[in-house]
Amino acid sequence: MSDPLPSWQAASAPAAVKNEMTALRAELDATVPPKRQADRNLLIATWNIKAFSSLTRKWTASGSDSPKRDFRGLWAITEIISRFDVIAIQEIKGNLRALRTMMKTLGPSWRFLMTDVTRGSAGNSERMGFVFDTTRANLSGLAGELVVPEEELGAVGADALQRQFARTPYAVSFQAGSETFTLVTLHVDFGKSSAGRVPELKAIAEWLDRWAKQANAYGQNFIALGDFNIDRKGDKLWQAFTSTGLEVPEALNTVKRSIFADDDDTELEKYYDQIAWFTSGKRRRLNMTFDSAGMVDFVPFLYRDKGFSKSVVQHRLSDHYPLWASFDCRD
Repeated sequence: MSDPLPSWQAASAPAAVKNEMTALRAELDATVPPKRQADRNLLIATWNIKAFSSLTRKWTASGSDSPKRDFRGLWAITEIISRFDVIAIQEIKGNLRALRTMMKTLGPSWRFLMTDVTRGSAGNSERMGFVFDTTRANLSGLAGELVVPEEELGAVGADALQRQFARTPYAVSFQAGSETFTLVTLHVDFGKSSAGRVPELKAIAEWLDRWAKQANAYGQNFIALGDFNIDRKGDKLWQAFTSTGLEVPEALNTVKRSIFADDDDTELEKYYDQIAWFTSGKRRRLNMTFDSAGMVDFVPFLYRDKGFSKSVVQHRLSDHYPLWASFDCRD
């Protein structure tokens, strides 16, 4: 795509910023499938963008600036998002300056849809939303949040959910080519302990199972994505998440989710973010054909001239990597 910043900003970018964007684009070209037109594909992504809120209108925010997210960080975020058709974003905050600047930069064919700010301490004043390219995918009519029926709260059992979700999962349906698909994005409350996340994950898995059966009965595809705050594959949180048959593509089982994960992290700790769907059951499995999946590692390419540590970079981009999945979506 063309430079994803208004021309006066792109023209004024320091040489170091232009160089790092050239390197980032080359990496994206090499690792993310291009948007195909003739043999149509569908590129879906999820990204927890840390405290996606306001913006310091400088190319590089200084130590005294607040927030630390600056033009060069937002330029990189915008470039990454532009490579996908629909992307679920977690941790959108009350202040929308960065989001609105990004949307203007992406251009008039891009839209967003999001929840209101979640109140309460556990809600962390967060919104959840979707950003999408209307030349590739459009809304198909459904938008809603998951609220647990009162009679299902307080059930007997150690893993029973005792309260409503801290941040309610957000479901939106889209149309791309001949396919209709519903995306459910969520950000599980990290809480005080991993055990405290099990009831929420189990309740979500059970609800997704019921809704997938209903959605797929009408020929719709159903995909769950977001930050599930799972510590590692195979742990109790993972077992709760997959308890009703949700499956993550194998290609995502070996990629890092957090920029703080060790390079030799064979245990894949910090296994937070997921894209998952049902592959079994006639009434709930996908109609679309899965092609490929991966993540975007932006760390090696950005702020290198400043020598910033990951602890600094997380506030300018994020502490999470974006995950993506590609599907065959012929007209």
